[in-house]
Parts: sequence; structure tokens; C-alpha cells
Amino acid sequence: MKIIYLASPYTIGDVAANVAVQIDAAHKILDLGHCPVAPLLSHFLHIQRQRPYQDWVNMDLALIPRMDIVLRLPGESRGADKEVQTAQKFNIPVVFSWEELTDLLNHQIVITD
Repeated sequence: MKIIYLASPYTIGDVAANVAVQIDAAHKILDLGHCPVAPLLSHFLHIQRQRPYQDWVNMDLALIPRMDIVLRLPGESRGADKEVQTAQKFNIPVVFSWEELTDLLNHQIVITD
């Protein structure tokens, strides 16, 4: 089971629609048998108790080094672009489509002892 981080827009456009897109993507990753990390779920934490935007950015960037793959969903986002740059800095594969993701998942070499 791979841990897949979802990088996508949040503040540009309709925030609720952006969160819904990421939730749908998380379900799709679950359907593929993998573990999604959907950082936009922090939206619900923010509703309960607002925090500075930078707190959420710091939390998201701290997660990325622990990921197996980053899936960059469509849409303009400086935050998601920064997440991609962070993943690349740690040599974490970044994919930009569902086709790329499934190709990567299907071609990963599994070594068993």
C-alpha cells in the first residue's frame, strides 16, 4: 500500500468545491487500494478553530517527506506547486494525472524476501 499525497488548489476558486475535488480523489485512491493523504481536510479543522494560513502550509510540507507519491491535481495553486517542489527535493515521485499514477503503481518493482 502506497501513501499518496494530494496536492491541489484550495484558496483560488470555490474553497468548498476544491475540498470536494480532493475528497473525491482520496476515495479514488482508496478504491485503488492505497492510502490517500488529503491535506485539504484541514479545512474542517479550520472551521472549528481558525489558525494562520502558514500553520497549514507548515503542516502540509512536513508531511511530504513521508509520502511515497505526490499526485498533483489540476488547477492554479502556488501552495500545490510548492508541495510539488518539496516532493522533488526529496526525490519523491510526482505525477500529474490518474493515468500517470496508475502507470507508476503498476510498474513499481516489489521485492520480497
